[in-house]
Amino acid sequence: MKENFARRPGRARAVAVAPRPAPPEPGALAAKVRTMAPSMTRSMQRVAETVAGDPAGCAALTVTALAERTGTSEATVVRTARLLGYPGYRDLRLALAGLAAQQASGAAPAVTADISVDDPLSDVVAKLTQDERQTLSDTAGALDLGQLEASVAALADARRIDVYGIGASSLVAQDLAQKLLRIGLIAHAHTDPHLAVTNAVQLRGGDVAVAITHSGRTVDVIEPLQAAFDHGATTVAITGRPDGEVTQYADHVLTTSTARESELRPAAMSSRTSQLLVIDCLFIGVAQRTYESAAPALHASYEALAHRHSPRER
Repeated sequence: MKENFARRPGRARAVAVAPRPAPPEPGALAAKVRTMAPSMTRSMQRVAETVAGDPAGCAALTVTALAERTGTSEATVVRTARLLGYPGYRDLRLALAGLAAQQASGAAPAVTADISVDDPLSDVVAKLTQDERQTLSDTAGALDLGQLEASVAALADARRIDVYGIGASSLVAQDLAQKLLRIGLIAHAHTDPHLAVTNAVQLRGGDVAVAITHSGRTVDVIEPLQAAFDHGATTVAITGRPDGEVTQYADHVLTTSTARESELRPAAMSSRTSQLLVIDCLFIGVAQRTYESAAPALHASYEALAHRHSPRER
């Protein structure tokens, strides 16, 4: 759990240093590259894309040899390894060897081609299906279960829940709020940034605020989350950028993944897919923890709307 004690009123600065998170599993390396590459420098992108594209070949290279192959420096290679979540280049090489072994056994998924303007619809369906499957697999593989469990616990015990999202993320925010309402929790999705901040400053300890932003730097989402954080609420960030500004104000961070962006497939499409997976995991986890009250609430909401789905009597 990320702690920001210095920013919370009434809480002392933490003395203990949080343990370093474990490096990504070999199978999650390609997903990590896809997620982090857009925020990297061009030289770091070359290193990241090279190791993800040829893990077997790069696993055999020294840091000097990889720097020469990518036309970068040894320092850039090391910085890239650390940005991808590895303590050093040696750890990255071990992960590359593991990924190469997975690919050799057929366990690693293939990278699909981009959708082009003249693709027949049958190819569009096939490519989108593979990309969606890849996005879901990458998100599940990179999801921190400890952070997920802590977020579920906070939501299950919350007095009130605010969810913030803008654009495509606003649809996901509304979906989460609706799901939580159906199991009897007080949850609201705020897509108007002014209203979001107005509500956020009313939150206190025992409340939860959830921010959904793929980029991790959407100001209209960060501002209400910061306000909620500063007023003592537990905060959760669902983002594709674990190094984004939004995580500065998050007690718990849930990382999503996306497929490659292309002209006909903007990032909003795959980010929405991965975000929906995360909120479904949150919802099911909360429903499990609150089953005694959630089950009757679900039944009551179903019964209240049943007549709208029944055939009209003639």
